[in-house]
Amino acid sequence: MPNTQQIVRINDVLHRIHRDLSAPLTGAGLARVAAYSEQHFHRLFKRVTGESLHCYIRRVRLEHGANLLMFEPLTPIRDIALKCGYNSLASFTQVFTQQFGISPGRWRTQERPHTQPYMADPEIAAGAERIKGIALPQPDLIELPDQPVAYIRHLGYGRSIRNAWQILQTWATSEKRPFEKQIGLHHSNPAWTPLHRCRYVACLAIDRPVARRGLVNSMVIPGGLYARFRFVGQYGELLPWITRLQDEWLAASGLKSGGTPAFAEYQRNQFLDPEERFELSYFQPVQFY
Repeated sequence: MPNTQQIVRINDVLHRIHRDLSAPLTGAGLARVAAYSEQHFHRLFKRVTGESLHCYIRRVRLEHGANLLMFEPLTPIRDIALKCGYNSLASFTQVFTQQFGISPGRWRTQERPHTQPYMADPEIAAGAERIKGIALPQPDLIELPDQPVAYIRHLGYGRSIRNAWQILQTWATSEKRPFEKQIGLHHSNPAWTPLHRCRYVACLAIDRPVARRGLVNSMVIPGGLYARFRFVGQYGELLPWITRLQDEWLAASGLKSGGTPAFAEYQRNQFLDPEERFELSYFQPVQFY
């Protein structure tokens, strides 16, 4: 098992990767971020994340590309390829087709597979059925400042996220920090990313720096323009709501998705609540064309 210091260093690398997916993310450069030899870095990265560096970067870039193709219909595919770190449209098309089974152009024109991975989970499928026919709440547009947070990364979307929140709560208690402003950062779109591969980050707003990094690290959630939706419900309903807001509202809003991850700010956290209920504000980053 990786030790705490190794996890800290790989977290630094993950932060660098997600900060700019268009950057040249080489093994040598990222090994320098982690302060390891390149050979040792590759072994450790796979041990911590469960994927090789190459597979991880390719997957998150293509997930990002799939989002952009859906929510930026006016952006040329060549420009989307560049935003995802591919200098060649041909190479982007090749790897995208390998990943999703259809070309970027066909994906954009709604010919993408309609199977949503999360619907294989019976509780989420039941949640989607419960909210069927309920009108999507209307959002308000809001400018947010940068938000410093302490965080724990978690791979997979499910009840196991509770473990990350419990660790963060224990840390906050030991540090004598408030535990009120809880934020769940959503890196992955569950509409086409299998739940066991979805990347979730449990975050806690902080008013002073983290003195000792370990399982808990710190970063800044970027400010900017967000559409704020308010949702109330129970476990299994949030992912279907997120998919609907992207498919129904964002596609018709005249806006495009922003370049930062969406996040939920919990007033009632389903992963800690005894009844698995949630009350939250969901912030979808948006931009004007």
